[in-house]
Amino acid sequence: MNLHKTGIVISREYLNKVKKKSFLITTFLVPILFAAICILPSLLMMNVKEKSQKVAVVDYSGIVMPYFESNEAAEFTDCSGEDPAVLKDELKSRGFDVLVVVSKLDSAKSVSIQTFSKKPTGVDFNSSLRVRANKAVEQYRIGTYQIAGLDQIMKDVKADVKVNEFTLDESGNATVSESGIYMIVSMILGMLIYMFIAMFGGSLMSSVIEEKSSRVVEVLVSSVKATELMFGKIIGIALVALTQFALWIILTLLLVLGASAIFGFGDMMNSADMMGMGANMGGVDMAAMAQNSEMSVIFTTLSHIPWGTLIISFFIFFILGYLLYASMYAAIGSAVENEADTQQLQLPVTIPLMLAFFIVFFAFKNPESAVVWWGSMIPFTSPIVMLARIPYGVPIWEIIVSVALLFITFVVMAWASAKIYKAGILMFGKKSTWADLWKWLKQK
Repeated sequence: MNLHKTGIVISREYLNKVKKKSFLITTFLVPILFAAICILPSLLMMNVKEKSQKVAVVDYSGIVMPYFESNEAAEFTDCSGEDPAVLKDELKSRGFDVLVVVSKLDSAKSVSIQTFSKKPTGVDFNSSLRVRANKAVEQYRIGTYQIAGLDQIMKDVKADVKVNEFTLDESGNATVSESGIYMIVSMILGMLIYMFIAMFGGSLMSSVIEEKSSRVVEVLVSSVKATELMFGKIIGIALVALTQFALWIILTLLLVLGASAIFGFGDMMNSADMMGMGANMGGVDMAAMAQNSEMSVIFTTLSHIPWGTLIISFFIFFILGYLLYASMYAAIGSAVENEADTQQLQLPVTIPLMLAFFIVFFAFKNPESAVVWWGSMIPFTSPIVMLARIPYGVPIWEIIVSVALLFITFVVMAWASAKIYKAGILMFGKKSTWADLWKWLKQK
């Protein structure tokens, strides 16, 4: 293979992609969307206040109304002596938004609640009514037993057990952690790999089909070998993917940091107990560790993720995973003349990707299960599954074995795809089948 000619193909493919309007639009639009996802929830929490609702209450039970205390979200008015049917007709004229009707106590010493309003009241409002009514019924039932001090007894026996999670390092030191953080990191990494492989692999396949259907490929293979063309296109689009990914990270960080400076989100991060995040069980009392704020636990967990291993592994698995699937996408693109014919041939390629994504969900429940372990070793699923395992802690030898298997599989698939590509790229006027691909593969 002539490296100079392959380099020319790489340069051509790279420049053609990065000069397209679609590349520029997605490069600058996606970071805005990512930044919005990070910023908008905090911005809404800081600036959006829930509109207070004026609520008329008809309480036939006689026990619930005292628990309907007005707050910023709702202002309750006792209308128990009035007819609900009349109130429903006069809601707007009397300035009420909602009518709440509490039934009489039934044989089970409980009540039911009905609400009437012009617009849906919302989940939070209904949940608040249910909680308050439950509290009223509980207190009423306690009172019916006529046991001295029963209310206090019930409060004393109620338990609120908290589970504080700690992870042990090789020295036996324990640090506070939160499994949910590992799950989120694993999900994000798995989605990124899946998205990039599917997106840029599909882009490569479309590019091959476009050149074949327009007969441009006939001109190209007169100057370069088919294998040089295939690997040039694969590497060129890989560089496009890395360029776009790097720009996404940089632009998203700039947007988030800029918004943080403007809206003051950074003040939310300055918890007093952040100073003790890196402390371990050897020097800090366990009770004090357990009382860390939720934000402190999040950052403590993040600080103990092996970021160096994770970032290096991400780029290795990203590149090798892309190269593996891109070689298969290139072979499929060379075997057809339009994208409609790719469905049958593309299915064996997309199934492992989807399977890997589903295995990631098992990693959340048990990252050391046999299904997850094998998924992180089998080359067709390892780029996604292994990255989902690494935040939970994976021995280096397992990562090395997984990378080695992935690399070997890529070499084998690249060799097979090159043979198919070489034969298929010049085949016209016939819909290719699996039998055709097998025949091309056996050609010397």
